[in-house]
Amino acid sequence: MSLNYIKNFYEGCLRPPTVIGQFHTLFFGSVRMFFLGVLGFAVYGNEALHFSCDPDKRELNLYCYNQFRPITPQVFWALQLVTVLVPGAIFHLYAACKNIDQEEILQQPIYTVFYIISVLLRIILEVIAFWLQSHLFGFEVHPLYMCDASALEKKFNVTKCMVPEHFEKTIFLSAMYTFTVITVVLCVAEIFEILCRRLGYFAIPLL
Repeated sequence: MSLNYIKNFYEGCLRPPTVIGQFHTLFFGSVRMFFLGVLGFAVYGNEALHFSCDPDKRELNLYCYNQFRPITPQVFWALQLVTVLVPGAIFHLYAACKNIDQEEILQQPIYTVFYIISVLLRIILEVIAFWLQSHLFGFEVHPLYMCDASALEKKFNVTKCMVPEHFEKTIFLSAMYTFTVITVVLCVAEIFEILCRRLGYFAIPLL
């Protein structure tokens, strides 16, 4: 792949053919990633170390924490961000290999259809991530977690575990749900913009 292809791919990812798409890239690339990278580490970084059960034994704490968190939130949200990027990245890689300018995407029906499909896939992936997040983490983090540790030792049975900084985690969860909803709304708005521009209702110059 030549440097020109790489340049076209890079510009396509940073400057989608719609104004709303460009705003989505800005929102996705700066606010959401900064929020997850900086604040996510501050809230969840040492959760496993401060997660304690009664009795406070290391093996019991680890066992119950793994039960409490089948997957850590940071890993889940990082996978979500990467997965949601894939459809758009594949489209812009295709456009770069075909030497398709961003202005041409909305002018040629076949390219427009492919781009809309990539946006629809983004919406589907965000909805799936929302559903998985609700099943894995719920909508609220409670201060106490009842752990079934009978498989570890019979004498433990059901034990109480303290969840550190549960209120901060509830706020962060709400923020991540909000980011997902905003992203879906932006994707729907981007499809609406594409359809309006194709039908000639308005023309918006690229930034």
